[in-house]
Amino acid sequence: MALYDPSLVKDNCGFGLIAHMQGQPSHKLVRTAISALDRMTHRGGINSDGKTGDGCGLLLQKPDSYFRLIAEENEWNLGKQYAVGMMFLSKDPVKAQSAKDIINQELSQETLTIAGWRDVPTNEDVLGPIALSSLPNIVQVFISAPAGWREQDVERRLYIAKRRIEKRITEDEDFYICSLSTQVIVYKGLCMPADLPRFYLDLADLRMESSICLFHQRFSTNTQPRWPLAQPFRYLAHNGEINTIEGNRQWAKARAYKFASPLLLIFKRQLRLLTRPAQTLRAR
Repeated sequence: MALYDPSLVKDNCGFGLIAHMQGQPSHKLVRTAISALDRMTHRGGINSDGKTGDGCGLLLQKPDSYFRLIAEENEWNLGKQYAVGMMFLSKDPVKAQSAKDIINQELSQETLTIAGWRDVPTNEDVLGPIALSSLPNIVQVFISAPAGWREQDVERRLYIAKRRIEKRITEDEDFYICSLSTQVIVYKGLCMPADLPRFYLDLADLRMESSICLFHQRFSTNTQPRWPLAQPFRYLAHNGEINTIEGNRQWAKARAYKFASPLLLIFKRQLRLLTRPAQTLRAR
């Protein structure tokens, strides 16, 4: 009896996870994840230009030593607890500066300090014309937390700030927060998996080390490929499109009055305000 049945074949994304059992970070693990991602190229679509894909990326453990070296080179003062955010901003300098101002305001409200902004080194030559036409301004923001704060305290403050930022920046279609965390960082885009370390030069740097890496090749079925819709997202990567997303949003809206969390007690009155219906299909 044959185990293969063509009628059961379905198209979907490709993803995987690599982790070092003892938690030892290395560049070898990053290279291995990229190599595995490259072998999933067939799981995603390729545009007619031969270079623009449906989107691929990596979610890495925050490379602490690498980011601290960058901070030292730029003379930024990072505390014991700090976060790095990966963001897509508009190419329009006015819109980009407006977004930065809002980000600074909301982080300051949570007693978090921006140590510096970094233009992420990229090589646009590896992108196809379609990806290049919608390429955002890719930046990282380094954020320092007050002394004595625990990592989980910083994460909660970052989450609240992120949601308020997203509620305020609604007219800028290019703006997107790929990741904002003390623990992880996301590198993703509309390029081919083999070109990911050629586009993001950080990923080819031997100092870029991680002990865990989630990788994802997107297969776009019912949405057009866009930079924000490339995966992984901030906390996960999923295998297939979420076709019930509008229904999920309506159910969440109907139950908003029940929103509560023992971990967010001091923000209880803000929880309902932090949720909003999406005006367009965007990555969550």
